[in-house]
Amino acid sequence: MNGIAPSRVTRWVIGILVGAFFAIPMLATLLYTFRDGDGFSPVHWAALFDPAKTSSYAPIWVGLGNSLVLAVVTVAIVLFLLTPTMILVHLRFPRLRPGFEFLVLLPISIPAIVLVVGLAPIYQQLGRMLGTGAWTLAFAYGITVLPFAYRAIQASIDAVDIRTLSEAARSLGAGWATIVLRVIAPNLRTGLLAASLISVAVVLGEFTIASLLGRQVFQTALVVVKNTDAYAAAVFTLLALAFAFVLLIVIGLAGRSRTRKAGS
Repeated sequence: MNGIAPSRVTRWVIGILVGAFFAIPMLATLLYTFRDGDGFSPVHWAALFDPAKTSSYAPIWVGLGNSLVLAVVTVAIVLFLLTPTMILVHLRFPRLRPGFEFLVLLPISIPAIVLVVGLAPIYQQLGRMLGTGAWTLAFAYGITVLPFAYRAIQASIDAVDIRTLSEAARSLGAGWATIVLRVIAPNLRTGLLAASLISVAVVLGEFTIASLLGRQVFQTALVVVKNTDAYAAAVFTLLALAFAFVLLIVIGLAGRSRTRKAGS
């Protein structure tokens, strides 16, 4: 394996190129937010706290609130629907895993605009039954995050012998609810945390489905605000990207702490 592994220099070169790919656009956006005539100043950042512009930024706060609600509902779908199903397939129906995995990973290969074409008639009926609130997008977002959440949780399931854990718990008289919540879930917490944070990041960054279905979320609100104040939209975009990077750092730290505990 060492013979085919990239050298240290190669890893550094790849890391620098990938870092530049992400850093240059962000740096350009950051410099743009500080532009003030012929010079640079933090006036556009300070404008976020200007009471006179509160009404201009109202769509941002409404969209952000809707996105946070969607993130909570989507995470609930991942934790309380996807995770128990994955555990059940792993323990009781292992032969169904290839087909189940194919169905779960399928949304990543389907463009969002194609998903909207299929979901539009469904959302017409949902609108009649449940209303047209932005929270109803959680059903579509739940489909969108399936591939990412599945990979994160499945990695934890493969790393832990949950079959032995469940059989040991059952031999001691534990029910299935106790087994899942108090025996299996604590051993999958790294994967569950990663799946939850990735789901939040996907929800906060999704635009196509919300725009085509006519729902106001954070990304669609940025477009509205951009038409009146491009600097404010750029500032909020940077803040959203910073939040996404914090989520990724939390995932990485959680994975490292889990690895250290397992090693000790």
